[in-house]
Amino acid sequence: MRGSLFNRRTMQRFRQVAISTVGSLKIKLLLCFCIALTLIALASRAPGLLGWTGQSVSDPPLADSRKGYAIVMNTWKRYDLLKQSISHYTTCEGLDSIHIVWSEPDPPSHSLRTLLNHIILENARGGRQVELKFDINKEDSLNNRFKESKDLKVDAVFSIDDDIIFPCSSVEFAFNVWQSAPDTMVGFVPRIHWVDPSKGNRDHYIYGGWWSVWWTGSYSMVLSKAAFFHKKYLSMYTNEMPASIREYTTKNRNCEDIAMSFLVANATGSPPIWVKGKIFEIGSTGISSLGGHSEKRTKCLNRFVTEFGRNPLITTNVKAVDSRNIWLW
Repeated sequence: MRGSLFNRRTMQRFRQVAISTVGSLKIKLLLCFCIALTLIALASRAPGLLGWTGQSVSDPPLADSRKGYAIVMNTWKRYDLLKQSISHYTTCEGLDSIHIVWSEPDPPSHSLRTLLNHIILENARGGRQVELKFDINKEDSLNNRFKESKDLKVDAVFSIDDDIIFPCSSVEFAFNVWQSAPDTMVGFVPRIHWVDPSKGNRDHYIYGGWWSVWWTGSYSMVLSKAAFFHKKYLSMYTNEMPASIREYTTKNRNCEDIAMSFLVANATGSPPIWVKGKIFEIGSTGISSLGGHSEKRTKCLNRFVTEFGRNPLITTNVKAVDSRNIWLW
């Protein structure tokens, strides 16, 4: 009798636990279903909730002048790298023209012009005609990469050095991001600044390189060695930038990219946009590998703050990522 009673009580407790567990699971499933419906509803209304009225990055631009972009490529006696870069970027669908910033003492040879035009003709896809221009300068200055050009037929400028390559998919995505915010700089190489705590005031700043960006997750500049911006900034850099800043960059052979970041931030009151992209460096290390590079950039930063009368740079932690290429986002 005792064994039978014990078994009945045990079975009753088991049924109660089972019923309780099933009920709990039903409640959890119902809550998950409700949450999922809520998220779907919010997602469908997200543009309105966020006040977004612009184009998505996949939509075509509205103006004919913004259908493509022009590459402005800085180079210096590295013809193999120049050929390799042009051969690659000519395959990118959005490319309209290539403008080579030429600051060497001798003009480009006829054989080089012929070879590059042949490369473009051979690699341009879909029957496109990509125009090649040499912007020849008498003076060797880093400011030459930002000289105003009357030959640009499109609004978007992709400023790039001849020794780095990005996949066309990354370039096209960055171009689409720029189309959604055409007044700002959109680039692949972020940098940051912060207040120097050792100076005891908020008027002195320190320049931070890639590792500072990686550590903090924030940035306030994108370098013009790989960035999109509107062609109007070439005119502003040439005609409105304080002459003392252009003279400083020429003399020190550094910081023209910081100067452009100052110019755009001062004009827009907005931060740049960092786009995720795979960088392939095809040349040797540049001036950033030399000793004292960060100290020189810090000096530039504070010099420009003085010239502008304020620090226009704005720090952000926004990063544009093509979600089609990742699993989790």
